[in-house]
Order: sequence, then structure tokens, then C-alpha cells
Amino acid sequence: MSMTKLTPWGLAFLSGVLCVLSFPRFDLEFLAWFALVPLFFALENQPVRKSFWLGWLSGTVYFLGTVHWVTNTMIRYGKLPAAVSYPIMLLFVVYLGLYVGIFATLFVFLRRRTRFPAVLTAPALWTSLELLRTYALSGFPWAGMGYSQYLTLPVIQIADITGVYGVSFLVVMINIGVMRGAVILKDRSFHWPTWRPVITAFLLVSLNMAYGAWRLAEDRASDAPTLRVGVAQANIPQDVKWDAPFRQTTIDRYERLTRDLASQSVGLIVWPEAAMPFLFEEDKPFQQQVIDLVKTDRTPLLFGSPSVTTVADRLWMFNSAYLLSADGRIANRYDKMHLVPFGEYVPLSTVLSFVNKMVEGIGDFLPGRDYTLFQLPDANFGTVICYEVIFPDFVRRFVKEGATLMTTITNDSWFGDSAAPYQHFSMVVFRAVENRVPFARAANTGISGFIDRTGRIRKAGPIFVEAALADTLRLRTTTTFYTQYGDVFAYACVILSLFMIYTAIRIDPKGEEFSYA
Repeated sequence: MSMTKLTPWGLAFLSGVLCVLSFPRFDLEFLAWFALVPLFFALENQPVRKSFWLGWLSGTVYFLGTVHWVTNTMIRYGKLPAAVSYPIMLLFVVYLGLYVGIFATLFVFLRRRTRFPAVLTAPALWTSLELLRTYALSGFPWAGMGYSQYLTLPVIQIADITGVYGVSFLVVMINIGVMRGAVILKDRSFHWPTWRPVITAFLLVSLNMAYGAWRLAEDRASDAPTLRVGVAQANIPQDVKWDAPFRQTTIDRYERLTRDLASQSVGLIVWPEAAMPFLFEEDKPFQQQVIDLVKTDRTPLLFGSPSVTTVADRLWMFNSAYLLSADGRIANRYDKMHLVPFGEYVPLSTVLSFVNKMVEGIGDFLPGRDYTLFQLPDANFGTVICYEVIFPDFVRRFVKEGATLMTTITNDSWFGDSAAPYQHFSMVVFRAVENRVPFARAANTGISGFIDRTGRIRKAGPIFVEAALADTLRLRTTTTFYTQYGDVFAYACVILSLFMIYTAIRIDPKGEEFSYA
């Protein structure tokens, strides 16, 4: 069935489905380049009010297909009944779908009231709303359009200037170009002005591909100091992780994996988030076992463990990462700064005191304050814990402080055998490209692995198995535009979008037909 035979609602639904298929675990990333085309067809000649509902439908399907896994945490670990968990998930998806609804509304509004070309208005609006989603209500930038391209290395190299938002911009721009090309072929209108959006879109993407090829070749030819890193994936079941009788089993498993890695001449070993199911600085017998392991292997160890600190005569808990030096001393500690709402703390807890956290734990966490760097003889490195790695500006601050290597530790077992661990891993690719810094990732149940400075996935282990992976990573030697200045491109899109909206409000309606010119 051709798209012209589908109703606007069917076209909007189809766009949502194509967006879903662009992301892990489907990984049909080529679909993203025309996934929004059915939505643009659906919006053609629609009133502004109806365009919101069409966009909202498309966005709701898009996010339903990419983040439905949140129910696994609520049902299995939050102990919420399915009858409660699924409505909560749907409310969350409806909220995320609003961003696409707002995009569609503003896009049609600008097309009807101004002469700004669609090849500019659509990507600028989309990028602006992705930036807003990164920060609104504590932020949830998951499944941004640019992330669909994490396997297409020549395309994503531009992220060292624009961040992931620049890739989203290009993907949406090409969607407009494809839409316009389809209209040209349908109308058989081949004079020059009708081709300008198509040529503009594909010229910019071609220039981007050329830039990407150049950066990849430049990286291959460059010399850089290296560090061999090992990551341990112990595959500890979440259901028993915090059970006291299972603690020794956990330590024994990590000890076995660590000795395997130490035999491979690594300069750093990384365990996952909360790898130690006890308070490392408080539980002395278990603490000594870990210290003795490090002293025996003479290899620095980074691992996650809860910690407690007295603040204003009150004990506060932190989700922390410790670095033990080769002689077993605590070299430094990083306290997680960007906590997961309802997972590590309850927002507005004085108002929502009746709301329990969605996951198991031993108390609310307090956010850390410092972008801590860990020092090794040959490298300075930072670590981000779980959720933090999905925030581009947050990660770049560690690199701007001087990190030449980044690690990320996580426990994705909350998500079960779903697309979430794969989506989470794919986002790390962009943090590597944005800052030209390699990443080592240790995850309790996976995906553990290594990503180089160009975003190439060097190693990635399977999920829900034990694994001890090691790789030699070339360290960061340059400071990118993105590292230095952050989301300048995305904010420029916001300024441009606001200017276009202001212009549309100030002028009288032209009463012209909808156009993608």
C-alpha cells in the first residue's frame, strides 16, 4: 500500500514505527533517514491544531516502542502490580510523545505563517526540543534521533563539534529532503526552485560524510599514548545481590574475574556500579578482602559501592566509585551527581512522601558535588555512573577537567533482557566521539566493553553472562570544540527556532497553502 492511500493517522503511526525500528535492538539505522517522511505527508495541509495530535500519536508510538522496558523495573523490583506499572509507563510515554506533538504544531505553524524553508525549520525545531528534553523535569534524552546512527561512523564524527544534536539535525534535514523529493516526483515539477531543499539537505550530509571520513583517517594516522584496561562483568542476579548470605559469593566471583584480568597485564581494572553489596568503608572484613586482592595483583581497581558521609550531624548515603591504588590504598572517591528520580531519590519527597522508590535499595542517595578525576601513572580518568552517561554536557565536563580516558560503570540488570542495555550502550558511543576520548564500560550483567575515540565499538560482551574483557585504548590527546564549548550548536537551534516563532507571531497570516519548499 502506498503512503498516499493511508490516512493522516495511519501515516503518523507509521512514522512512529519506523523510528522504533531505527534503534537497538532492531538497529535498522538507515530507516531513520526517512522515518519522519510519513509524518510530514500526514501534516501536509493540516490545520495547526490537528497537527499536534498527529505529532503526538507519532511520538507516543516512537517512545512506546523504545522505552516500554521501564515496566520491568517497576514490576520485578519495584513490586508494583502490572495493573499499576503499565498505566505509569503509558503516562511516561504520553509525556515524551508531547515533544513530537509540539514539534509538529510549531512546524505547521511556521510553514503557514512564514517563508522560512522547511529544510531549516524542521531540524532546528526538532533539535531544540531534544535539548529541552535533556533538561526538563530532571532530563530524559533517551532515544534522541541522532543516537540511531551510532553504528554509522562517518556520519557521527560531526559530534565533536555539534554533539549528538548535530546528527539529529542532519537526520531530520534529510527527512525533509526525501519528502520534498517525493513531492517533486509526484507532481513532476522539475524546475530549479523545487529542488533547492533536496540539494541543500544532501549537500550538507555529503559534506558531513567527507568530514567524518577525514576525521577517521586522521585518527588512524595519529600517535597517542595507550593504556590497557580490563572490565569485569560478574553477572550477579539483582534479586539476590543485596542478600547477606550471597555477599561472599559476589566477592569470590569478582576475585576470579580480576585475577584473570591481572594476568593480561592491564593497567586498570574496572568493576561495575555497586559491585560491592556492602558499605566498603564501613564493613571492614569484606573491605580487607578487596584490599588484599588488589595488593596481590598490584593493579589499580575502580569499583562501585555505596558510601556514607556525615553532613550537618546527619548520615547521608552516596552512590560512589572508589579507586584503590596498586598498594590497596583508597586513592580517591567519586560520588554520583545526577541521580535517577524514583530510583535513587524521590523528587519533592516532602510532597511525595507516600511514593516509594521503584527499585531496591538501602536508603535515599544524596548527589555528589565534584567532577572527580582519578590519577594513574599514565592517565587521568573520570567515571560516570549509570544514568549520568546519557547527558552529553555532564560527561564533557570531566574531559574538560583533564580526563584522557573515561570509564562508565552501571548495573543494567534492572532492565532485564530488553532493548534498554543496548540503547544505553549505544549512547556511550557519542560521548566518546564528542570528546575524542576512549571509554571502558563495566556493567553488572552487560553490556561491558570498550569504545575508541572515534566511536568504534572495539569489544562488547553479551548480556547475562560472566565476562572478563581487556583492551588497549589510545588516550585522548586533543580537546574538541564540543569539549571546550559544549552545546553551542543546539542552543543556536533554540535561538533560531525562537526567532522564527517570534516572526510568525508578529506577522499576519498569509493564507497560503502548506508548502515544503
